[in-house]
Amino acid sequence: MYGMTSAISDALPTDIDIQLTKSLDDALSKEKVITTDEDLSQRLEVLSMLNNLAKEWIREVSMERNLPEITAENVGGLVCTFGSYRLGVYHKGADIDAIVIVPRHITRNDYFATFYNKLKENPNINNVRAVEEAFVPVIKMIIQGIEIDMLFARLALKEVHEDTDLQQDDLLRNLNPKCVRSLNGCRVTDSILRLVPNRESFKKTLIAIKLWAKRHRVYSNALGYLGGVSWAMLVARVCQLYPNAAPATLIHKFFLIFSKWQWPQPVLLKPSYFMDLGYPVWDPRVNMADRNHVMPIITPVYPQQNSTFNVTHSTLAIIQDEFKTSLDIMGEILTGESSWSKIFQPSKFFTKYRYFLAITVFANCDEELLEWRGLVESRLRFLPTSLEEIECVQRSHLNPDQFVLPYEKSQGRPSSVWFVGLEISKSNGTVVQLDFSTHIRDFCLLVKSRAHTIFKAGMDIQVNHLKRKDLKDYVPDELKKEKAIPNTVGSKIIARLSTEGRHSVSELVDESQKSPTSRKRSGEDCIDDNIIKKNLLSNEEKIFVLGSVESHRSPSSEIKSNNLVNTLLSTEKENHSISTGNEIKENLNIVKESLLPTEDKHSTVELEDSLTSPVTNKCCADDENDENDQKKLRLLHPTVA
Repeated sequence: MYGMTSAISDALPTDIDIQLTKSLDDALSKEKVITTDEDLSQRLEVLSMLNNLAKEWIREVSMERNLPEITAENVGGLVCTFGSYRLGVYHKGADIDAIVIVPRHITRNDYFATFYNKLKENPNINNVRAVEEAFVPVIKMIIQGIEIDMLFARLALKEVHEDTDLQQDDLLRNLNPKCVRSLNGCRVTDSILRLVPNRESFKKTLIAIKLWAKRHRVYSNALGYLGGVSWAMLVARVCQLYPNAAPATLIHKFFLIFSKWQWPQPVLLKPSYFMDLGYPVWDPRVNMADRNHVMPIITPVYPQQNSTFNVTHSTLAIIQDEFKTSLDIMGEILTGESSWSKIFQPSKFFTKYRYFLAITVFANCDEELLEWRGLVESRLRFLPTSLEEIECVQRSHLNPDQFVLPYEKSQGRPSSVWFVGLEISKSNGTVVQLDFSTHIRDFCLLVKSRAHTIFKAGMDIQVNHLKRKDLKDYVPDELKKEKAIPNTVGSKIIARLSTEGRHSVSELVDESQKSPTSRKRSGEDCIDDNIIKKNLLSNEEKIFVLGSVESHRSPSSEIKSNNLVNTLLSTEKENHSISTGNEIKENLNIVKESLLPTEDKHSTVELEDSLTSPVTNKCCADDENDENDQKKLRLLHPTVA
């Protein structure tokens, strides 16, 4: 058994599953997210150079500590990778997460002093910058166009050999908490690979989900969405529940399960265990702060931590909306109505909202902009949360993508800009006065309070309030792309379901079998009944996602959960035949619910552009009233100086 419970289904892939997976491979190849031999050789070359530099540095520091030369040669040291590269799901342009592991006579001060200088002096390494005050301290750099994030960990050992097993919990004894957090990157990555039943299916599914998350703008741990390790753990959990499934099936089950998941019920890959080493672990029964986490996804190694502590109620709602929308699209893909390219289409953001904030950062040069941008990004997630405290702001949606300000707007200065989409509620036809000045000022002061160590003259931050019509001066290309993307709100099959006189799925299947269009799109002579079944959320899956994973709360509930799943599995085996007659009619509503588009407040942006909108001020007024309403708006455009 993998994970917290027994598998939901051990079924092997069908011919249709295999065909869908092949078409998925083709789609991923077109998206250029599959690793090539050229990419791999370049990364191996970069890592080899880093490994040589690290060992040379360790030897030099050891000699400075008056260690004998022969001892200095043998103290060892490691450069290990983790994250997407270690999981094997990286692609061209992706960064590499690495860690240098040293023996006990090398200190963190050495790392951020002598090793940092060694990197700066190397002509092959660019944009070296240290973030020593971060929760997990890191040195960032670019080598041969590849971004590297390198952490540091100091073990309580005289020597660190190549065969050191980092999965041993005893290695954490008497370590600095920062070293423990740094080591957890490697430990979690290796543990995930050990906890999935089929690594190849896991990797292919994760590649697709990460591409989907980036295109749907829900990929960023720093900005309150999910980072790479969180997406990896969600995919790993689905792989545990369907150990023999093909990647195409796993993607469908991913959206099926997590669109119904009862957050803040935690996602765990294995039961938690305790080690008496004194490090804090995630446990809402003991820690009050852990009870406030809205989307807990718990790392599988000691000390267990929530990898999504930055997620807020607002970003969780955005992620859930994307899950539900993508589940509808998966229904189309499974029935041959759409191709995989549809689920990888970028989500609409600039045409979804009517009002925006643009947060722009400036610096004198690109190197200074990297530091300044990183600092602002680490604080940026607090701004949407603050804005939602305003009564009329229903949603404040931060787009994690960074854009470059057009030349005429930046006046040639290096810049980056983020956008926040605002959904404003209507107040029974009355005028809503928008005043964000206090919240923007507080945000800028928060950034400034953290900037004392890196701030340089020329580093500025501006926050501007925009209407959608103003975006053409900021992101004209993005607007054109979004307007060219068709709406993705459900399956065409719904139109046939709602046709007068058609009341059963069996009639729908008969029509689909006769339709040459369906045969052409699916590549089959007929639509298999199994396709219809895949769109049904089985009773077993319903019960599972509604809270069967309760083992974190009490040991007895894990036993109940296992018994529940086992009972459901035995029932499924006894009733494995395809539903017909009244049973299909009873499941008709479930089919509709699975395929119908989720109600979306933002889907009718054209209607929101009506001139009768009750919202008015400088940026939210109708065009002809812009000048008159400037006096009513108290909106700050602060500059950090």
